Amino acid sequence: MPAVLAFGLTLLVAVLISELARRTVLSTAVLFLVAGFVLGRGVGDFVVLRPDQAVMSRFAELALFSVLFTDGMRLGASDLRFAWRLPGRALLFGFPLTLAGNGVLAYYLTGLGWRSAFLLGAVLTPTDPVFAAAIVGRQEVPRRLRHLLNVESGVNDGLALPFVVVLLAIVSREQIHGVRIVVELLLGVAIGVVVPILAVLPLRVPVLKAAERFRPLHAFAIGLIVLSVASLTHTNEFLAAFAAGATVATVSPETREAFGRFGELVTELLKLAALLLFGALITPSLLAGIGWRGYVFAAAILVAVRPAAIALALFRSDLDRRERVAAGWFGPKGFASVVYGLLIVSRTSSPTARDLFALTAASVAVSIVAHSSTDIVVARWFESDQDDEPQPAPPSPPEPHPVGGETPSSLSDGSSRETTQRP
Repeated sequence: MPAVLAFGLTLLVAVLISELARRTVLSTAVLFLVAGFVLGRGVGDFVVLRPDQAVMSRFAELALFSVLFTDGMRLGASDLRFAWRLPGRALLFGFPLTLAGNGVLAYYLTGLGWRSAFLLGAVLTPTDPVFAAAIVGRQEVPRRLRHLLNVESGVNDGLALPFVVVLLAIVSREQIHGVRIVVELLLGVAIGVVVPILAVLPLRVPVLKAAERFRPLHAFAIGLIVLSVASLTHTNEFLAAFAAGATVATVSPETREAFGRFGELVTELLKLAALLLFGALITPSLLAGIGWRGYVFAAAILVAVRPAAIALALFRSDLDRRERVAAGWFGPKGFASVVYGLLIVSRTSSPTARDLFALTAASVAVSIVAHSSTDIVVARWFESDQDDEPQPAPPSPPEPHPVGGETPSSLSDGSSRETTQRP
């Protein structure tokens, strides 16, 4: 109950300052992280948790699954099919470059061996859809940039898992089953596609119809089934989550619309609770044991490795300079890295595992503070750019034209407007 009380009190404060946070550099995400630290072991000793507790890793996985499911629901098959070029470059080129850069930097700065250094690099490669949502939801930001960050952050969590599993097996000197890992990836995507299709088919039967108040629960039930099936079959539940959300958006737009507000609230609660618990794991002794080299590493992967990797991946793309800089900067680390860090601690009890988790926790904490506090700055950067554009000349008198609606904007013109709450 102490954790529940702490969450309730912090949530009350977050609600009261949410409007102020939306308009300033204040962040509710940072609020929950700091609250967890202050109430955690070694400070307030009110919420006492250990990283090797099974409940911690499972709750973090649940929060990440929920985030990926709702993020996938923002994208239909047409969005992925016709606007895959930029996210594809970020994933195919930026992802391995970031992993390699993180690993090399970890080896030279943290004193880890090559195997452990690249394991840490893999853990910290995924970008977080939760904190990317802070910029993805800003209407001032061009849509093609928002689409790039949304797809990249939604897919790379699942793609990082095989690297983490393989490198963890190498560090632990376990046998590697490459075929099984590939099968788990493919089955995860298959479950995320097949289950929603089967769940939506009954809606075509005239006798079966969901009452208005129960419609949001349809997508909720689909998510629970996908999570359960993926967990029971030991497949990649993160790819299953994102694929399931995108499939629901494609085959049943009405289900996506009904789930919208309800799903965002459920995901927000899970996210904030996970941040509080994660903050409670960051103890003063953990922070003190990292040393100055660890903090240099945590800062360098944000300001050097990720921007350089994305700059190379997006070289000669049609993104302008501001968009490329924003894409390079907004590669936040979060839930996926926490989940994988907890996975390392649960798989092995070696001192290296503790060091890897400590470096992961410090890197994620630095990222949360840096990215959650700069999304509005980045958004205003683009807003000022729009304000500086010359105003068009007054329109000439209207002429007759065929009856019809406005032509929808393409994904590359940045004119589509969306609004979401910042974390």
